Amino acid sequence: MGLFSKLFKGPEIDQAKSDANAQKMRQIFDQMVEGGKDYRLIFGYTEDVSRFNYGFVHGSKTKIGNLIVGWNEDSQTIVVVPTVPDLSACGDPVWYRRSEILKAYRNKYPTDAFVIYPDKKGYIAINAYDWLEDESLYVYVSQEKELAEFTDFFLNRFAKK
Repeated sequence: MGLFSKLFKGPEIDQAKSDANAQKMRQIFDQMVEGGKDYRLIFGYTEDVSRFNYGFVHGSKTKIGNLIVGWNEDSQTIVVVPTVPDLSACGDPVWYRRSEILKAYRNKYPTDAFVIYPDKKGYIAINAYDWLEDESLYVYVSQEKELAEFTDFFLNRFAKK
């Protein structure tokens, strides 16, 4: 019984690797965002899907953008810092203050995403899961508790329609 339960258990989280990446995310965020220590963090990603139609060939191509997402309950602010799966580089942070956004909501279809419209011209859809195994596309970090806390914050104190 023990052998079969190990065979069919599926992939297991490497907690040491996850903790090291969570620490790297914290260092990057604190370096890029003034007062970064006042924010709680999760890993998220965004997708850019482009569709193509070349006569007989139809399809789509998806680009994944990795994000370090910080939130501060007191200031009701979400800050997004673009990064890469190995956390070796990052882009400039973008702030979303509840008082300055047009609307925010959780979209359940076609993917589960936290959607923020800062204005009528653009939006960001933040996808987040408790753990994603593919290190070539996503930051390797386990975040079940943090994701639950972010979801609660987003739905109960940040989202507005």
